[in-house]
Amino acid sequence: MGADKLIIYSAVQLEEIREMLAGTGYEYDPRQDIFYSTIDPWQRKLGYCSLYDEAAIPLGMVFDCEPVRFKYGGKNWMIELWKGQYGITTGGEIGVYTTTGPIIEIPGIFNGTLYFCADDSDNLSMTYTLLKNNEVMFSRAARHWWLTGFRLGEYADPEDLTMEASITLKDAAMRDAFLAALHEMGYGDNEVRSGGNTVLILFREPHSRQPFTRTGIIGDMALQGLKNNVDIYKSITGGINSIYDIFMLIKQTPQLFDLVLGMGRKKEIADIYEAIAQKLRT
Repeated sequence: MGADKLIIYSAVQLEEIREMLAGTGYEYDPRQDIFYSTIDPWQRKLGYCSLYDEAAIPLGMVFDCEPVRFKYGGKNWMIELWKGQYGITTGGEIGVYTTTGPIIEIPGIFNGTLYFCADDSDNLSMTYTLLKNNEVMFSRAARHWWLTGFRLGEYADPEDLTMEASITLKDAAMRDAFLAALHEMGYGDNEVRSGGNTVLILFREPHSRQPFTRTGIIGDMALQGLKNNVDIYKSITGGINSIYDIFMLIKQTPQLFDLVLGMGRKKEIADIYEAIAQKLRT
């Protein structure tokens, strides 16, 4: 199922889909057949820490991640890109985070800095197109702190995905700080360029150290498990193209319905956030 099989939904059906997604932090785009994060979902309260990426595989997510850290305007900023497999969805994300707190880092091993999701004044205009094996899957564009898109019932090895992203920074000073961080990470002129205050990024292979569990046999086994889950999903929903009809069907299978509604970021990261926040308070 994809954007090439456009389904026309009634207003009642779209409202029912919206109600079923209530509390997940996501909405549905019927034109592109993707789910995407709202501007103020529950995830916004949690901020970001590198432990979230380290915990991805145990939480059923296998992705390439690219955290870009720099200083601007008296704050420590991090803009991170992700692409990969999130449960039984394939997708991508760009997140914007800031902090005025201390940088807690063991170079090359761990960054334990707790960032906060950008507030409205720090939201940035961003776009990206996600490609699978050089074929366009979907595109996203918004002024946001967390630009996302997820295609349900799709499987992809993160290595088969390419993200073509653009991020418009606040001014030339912020643009230059962001560019300097990208170049320091190893991005070349064939992967990064700029025009005005907008930076274009070709995110194909990550330049930063990936989570320990992402590489090797653990990552391979996790990917195979996710592919098996996608195959099960397809066997149950095969021949049905309407997300509304799919939701009506899988509501009868609570375990599968919960798996679908648990797309993207998992609520278990709230426990990680609280543990870190508690540690900082002591």
